[in-house]
Amino acid sequence: MMEDFNSETDSDYTSYWRDWFVSSRGNEYFCEIDEDYLTDRFNLTGLNTEVPYYQYALDLVTDVFDLDADDDLREQIEKSARHLYGLVHARYIVTTRGLAKMLDKYKKCDFGKCPRVVCEGHPLLPMGQFDLPNMSTVKLYCPKCEDIYNPKSSRHASIDGAYFGTSFHSILFQVYPALNPEKSMRRYEPKIYGFKVHAAAALARWQDGWREDLHWRLAEFDMTHKFIEESESEEDGFDYAEEPEGAKVDKVVAETASGRMDLGK
Repeated sequence: MMEDFNSETDSDYTSYWRDWFVSSRGNEYFCEIDEDYLTDRFNLTGLNTEVPYYQYALDLVTDVFDLDADDDLREQIEKSARHLYGLVHARYIVTTRGLAKMLDKYKKCDFGKCPRVVCEGHPLLPMGQFDLPNMSTVKLYCPKCEDIYNPKSSRHASIDGAYFGTSFHSILFQVYPALNPEKSMRRYEPKIYGFKVHAAAALARWQDGWREDLHWRLAEFDMTHKFIEESESEEDGFDYAEEPEGAKVDKVVAETASGRMDLGK
């Protein structure tokens, strides 16, 4: 909001809008976009249909805003300017200069560290699950365990994921392959008094979980199925001793073919 800037005049506000935006609390994930990138119309292709008050918002972001508007209109323009900056930001961070700026923030752990113990505090990267706005909030990607996490701060958790896009983190490691961490095969091993839990017991729990999941998935399609152990009577269960109808037909065809071969001899 404008009041967070603590400026006394409109000229002060427009002169330092980008600096104010990037340095504001909750916007630590953003890097500052170069002015020459913002003034190049090619980089803004298609955004005029997605951002309300597009021209006013662009003037505000590029520090040429001089409209004498009331508070309500100014608030709408400010909201559009933040949205415009976020959409342009998603395009900028996949450029050479944008990748370099985000790389510096990544090395400083500005995006946080992985909460997974085995990753040993590896730095995270912001990413979006969708390239379209208003679909999902920003997530944090760990290149070591290759999993995504929610930001700890509520300010960061409210940022639109489209402001970072779905490709940024992958492009970063394509350009800087040396930074891609080696994947670890270590995992937590449950133990009882220092002894590992029997592998068969773990496998049984995994199978029970999948079986329960299968029940729920079938129930969503109004389909019922009972395993042999769950049948109330022997008639309800599947008789494995009885050959399926298809198997009987295949057997008859095979025997007929065998008889013909004997006749040929």
